[in-house]
Amino acid sequence: MTAIDSTISFIKEQYKTESFIPLHVPHFGGNEKKYLIETIDSTFVSSVGAYVDKFESIMKTVTKTQRAVAVVNGTAGIQVALRLAGVNSGDEVLTQALTFVATANAIAYLHAVPVFLDVDLDTMGLSAKAVSLFLEEFGDLREDGCYNKKTNRKISACLPMHTFGFPVNLDELIAVCNNWKIPIVEDAAESLGSEYKGKPTGSFGKLGAFSFNGNKIVTCGGGGAIVTNDLELGDKGKYLTTTAKIPHAYEYVHDELGYNFRMPNLNAALACAQMEQLDAFLQNKRKLALEYHSFFASNGINFRTECPDTKANYWLMCVELSDKMERDLFLKETNQNNVMTRPIWQLMFRLPMYAHCQKDQQTNAVFLEERIVNIPSSVR
Repeated sequence: MTAIDSTISFIKEQYKTESFIPLHVPHFGGNEKKYLIETIDSTFVSSVGAYVDKFESIMKTVTKTQRAVAVVNGTAGIQVALRLAGVNSGDEVLTQALTFVATANAIAYLHAVPVFLDVDLDTMGLSAKAVSLFLEEFGDLREDGCYNKKTNRKISACLPMHTFGFPVNLDELIAVCNNWKIPIVEDAAESLGSEYKGKPTGSFGKLGAFSFNGNKIVTCGGGGAIVTNDLELGDKGKYLTTTAKIPHAYEYVHDELGYNFRMPNLNAALACAQMEQLDAFLQNKRKLALEYHSFFASNGINFRTECPDTKANYWLMCVELSDKMERDLFLKETNQNNVMTRPIWQLMFRLPMYAHCQKDQQTNAVFLEERIVNIPSSVR
């Protein structure tokens, strides 16, 4: 039996089925139905309601931040967080090419321009060394911030993404960005429950953004959240995402370009019920990760585990194959045998809408692109 055959058998054993095994499905084992019925009975099913407020309070507690704003999805959260951090049309944002397209899209929605820098091999997230090398070559520190000498555009933010829930090396990245006066916005869409040196991801940057899409650890169908320790920015985020409407008993006054990015109370009810189970979900995933690690180690396959001083949520678990040929064979045989696996994302600069963007050598990103495969990671 080959290592791939053994993998297929092992995964089917873990999920106790010969039927199709998806990559990640939601688990509804708590108060989801109860809270949804309560919301329907209340008639507050849209963007105002008790569960929206409750969800924002829970997110503050979980992320250990001062303010949380519920939004319609994670992409919207990143977009608004970048705007709050000071990103304007024509500015640049330093980020990684090894990411889901939403990271780059959120930058583009603001008519800003992503600059793609390499990742670290261990975290698969934005490399502080790559950021430092780029800024040493192209950075120009002026009175009003950092500029790119090549493009003469202002570099208004740095947007690291915690890949699959593995935290970026935040201490080094923060030090580099502080030296160049560039605020950090964390794309924490995949890292709810992850920690860096005992502190939740999303709480290190000026702002952080989370996703609650249907395939996340905690889901409300769609949904997202912005978190920050800056109360003024948090209030501004709530204002912008609720159409920039000035509070009034009956008049409709909007004094700034805002967004209808509100999370409906129905979704918030689902999110609250899911958040009550977060600790159990994380424990279940860590148990599965340990079992995977032991199995793959005995089969000579590198199962990706958390780095020192971090705690990963193991949202999507992954293996690193020896090369692209082995990766492609692994993908083909697992999927043909009802076990869903998926390659890591195509690098952003390969996509036509981002082909023009400035990038560095991308040595590590290309290496990982050719080898990383996600495996079934659902709560069992």
